[in-house]
Amino acid sequence: MKLTRRRFLVAPAILLPATAQSQSHTFTSRAGQFLLDSAPFLIRSGEMHYPRVPRPYWRDRMRKMRAMGLNTLCTYVFWNLHEPQPGQFDFTGNLDLAEYIRAAQTEGLYVLLRPGPYICTEWDFGGLPSWLLHTPDIKVRSADPRFLSAAARYMTRVGKEVAGLQIHRGGPILMVQVENEYGSFGNDKEYLGAVRHMIQDAGFDGQLYTSDGSAKSNLAGGTLEGVLSVINFGDGSNLEGEFSNFAAFRQNVPRMCGEYWYGWFDHWGENHHTSKAKPGADGLEWMLSHGISCNLYMAHGGTTFGFMSGANGGHVYEPDTSAYDYDAPIDEAGRPTEKFRAIRDVIAKHLPAGEKLPELPAALPMISIPRFHLTESAPLTARLPKPAPSEKPLTMEAIGQDYGFILYRYKPARAAKGTLEITEARDYAVISQGEKRLGVLDRRLRQTKLDVELNAGVPLDILVENMGRINFGPQLVSDRKGITEKVTLNGDQLTAWEIYPLPIADPARWPFSTRPAAGPALHRGTFRLSATGDTFLDMRGWGKGIVWINGHNLGRYWRIGPQQSLFVPAPWLKRGANQIIVLDLEEGGPRSIQSATDPVYETPAG
Repeated sequence: MKLTRRRFLVAPAILLPATAQSQSHTFTSRAGQFLLDSAPFLIRSGEMHYPRVPRPYWRDRMRKMRAMGLNTLCTYVFWNLHEPQPGQFDFTGNLDLAEYIRAAQTEGLYVLLRPGPYICTEWDFGGLPSWLLHTPDIKVRSADPRFLSAAARYMTRVGKEVAGLQIHRGGPILMVQVENEYGSFGNDKEYLGAVRHMIQDAGFDGQLYTSDGSAKSNLAGGTLEGVLSVINFGDGSNLEGEFSNFAAFRQNVPRMCGEYWYGWFDHWGENHHTSKAKPGADGLEWMLSHGISCNLYMAHGGTTFGFMSGANGGHVYEPDTSAYDYDAPIDEAGRPTEKFRAIRDVIAKHLPAGEKLPELPAALPMISIPRFHLTESAPLTARLPKPAPSEKPLTMEAIGQDYGFILYRYKPARAAKGTLEITEARDYAVISQGEKRLGVLDRRLRQTKLDVELNAGVPLDILVENMGRINFGPQLVSDRKGITEKVTLNGDQLTAWEIYPLPIADPARWPFSTRPAAGPALHRGTFRLSATGDTFLDMRGWGKGIVWINGHNLGRYWRIGPQQSLFVPAPWLKRGANQIIVLDLEEGGPRSIQSATDPVYETPAG
């Protein structure tokens, strides 16, 4: 039937401080409504991920979410960060999930928890740990017992950390998601049921839910009997159509948009994605007017620091940028945007009696750093580990490497010329012989061949960068990195390789000097600050690489754009001297940098 516009009254969001979590609450559903302590409750949620926001800023962003009118925070849990090696867990520092959830409670936010094990989110391998791929024939996101055993171990540890923070135990967690958009991947109820059971066995005994697109195939493949279902769509969607599709699948259940895409992410080499504020705000207005809960994806995107950005597969390989601004209501630097004000205005019209929106917190300081020079350099090959000899190239995973770069070295016995073909270089290969750069192969462009002329006795180096494992679609199950099969010259396979893993966990250990370094090299400099603040490094004029400041990996830059700057949070800076190291894969260019108070987005022609 046709829905009529009406105000949906909800109970005010009242939460106890994290230091006083003794009071428990009930969260259930009946007759198409969520009920918090038996009173109708509408979820006004926003997505924000703890690894993408420095810990000192968690509460600042949460307070801004509350000021926007949200009453709930939604977050994934990142398996690959929490279990970097099998059985070795880390829930400290920026990975302190329990403290993140307690902070949300203190700031007046309920929590939707999405522990996966698969999470997508434009993150390397969809959040799955790369060490799973050390097993050659493993099938992730399936009932493969090896995958299920590893996932259950992880989920058990997540439960130990935060199952006690569910709403009925005095915490803020309202619901826990089972897997993530599984209907876009498969239709294996044995697997999906196994994930549900491992979540329950981990101690999550409250409301569970699944989240999928509204298409019949998505809902058929991604849902489970007895588990609440919500649907995902973007701000340009036909909302009546989305929920009509859902109504044909399930009735008399709470309706919710589990991911309302109010923005989008960027791939390298594309234009920066932006959208108007009004259409998305109008969509939220429609949902709130019809008693439909919603989770903004993203409320605050932040930054995918380090090597953690993922990629899309399909017809071509599409790596994601490090900036995860998402054109969200709260920008990458934590500043309210036009979308923030549009959402706040909509929510203000739908507040229940007695609830007021908090004031917006004061803005954090931003700084501009004048141009400074990087005066020391070191060739990337100046510090190589002991090589692994192999007749044929081996992938990163085959030698136990997770992220970064890998160098393949071959010594030709005699001079030769012709076509060098690499099957397959994942994802960006720089080919050189001695100090002579022969060319590059870019997986995005399906490049696999290069005409070369080789000298006898001089090592042929193939440096391969892992640009991020595919995080969505069927190709994620086998996206191993480095050279995946073979290298041939004029059709003849080259054998007898030396393989050097280069994860570059600590670039400060390279032997820097004032001598110029050609080819892929690290460059080091120092800048001084009298006061700290957030800033954006302007990387225009550089080529392609990674930046570290005071030991923190800021992520990737690439002249092809659209991202031309890197966000530097103030907590990673200090008064006095600050050290910067830039790994650049290209020749020449300026060896100086300045910063600005706004990000730079630009896609150079060609």
